[in-house]
Amino acid sequence: MKRIIGLTGGIATGKTTVANYLADAYGLPILDADIYAREAVAVNSSLLQQIVKRYGDKILLADGSLNREKLAEIIFSQQQERLWIDSLIHPYVGDRLSVETKNISAKTLVLVVPLLFEADMTDLVTEIWVVSCSEQQQLERLMQRNQLTLEQAQARISSQMPLSEKIHKANIVLDNSSSLETLLQQIDIAIFHQ
Repeated sequence: MKRIIGLTGGIATGKTTVANYLADAYGLPILDADIYAREAVAVNSSLLQQIVKRYGDKILLADGSLNREKLAEIIFSQQQERLWIDSLIHPYVGDRLSVETKNISAKTLVLVVPLLFEADMTDLVTEIWVVSCSEQQQLERLMQRNQLTLEQAQARISSQMPLSEKIHKANIVLDNSSSLETLLQQIDIAIFHQ
């Protein structure tokens, strides 16, 4: 049976760091939900057309692609709009992950799904790893990485299931509040934990 690790956690907790290490150190195939979410709204896609129909051309950049910053302003300030966008994109992402998982022959693979619980995709994986850190670290990392104000960062964090709930539902919790070395040691232990 395939071992399918569902890698999740809060925004800016270190999922990419963990995924990159699993790929580099262990050669594991990584399927990233964010890549499929971007693919879902590619130029001329039916989903992008539905988004334009709802918000108008102002939601597009000059090249016809989605203005992600403009969409983020809408969905992180209006919960009903975020739910509408999620209802479009989550089924597409879930289907792509499901198909790609079947196409990969590796015995172990990793699905990086930031909204694993929120999008109800836990049935795609055999175990769940949650990457966590303190709320203060999460805020600081998110503000620095995405050049956000404190209010913008807080809105993005609060749009997700609380990290404490994700931790409660995890098979493995990776604590990324210390050094990179400490995080990598936890991953090394987790990968052999069956």
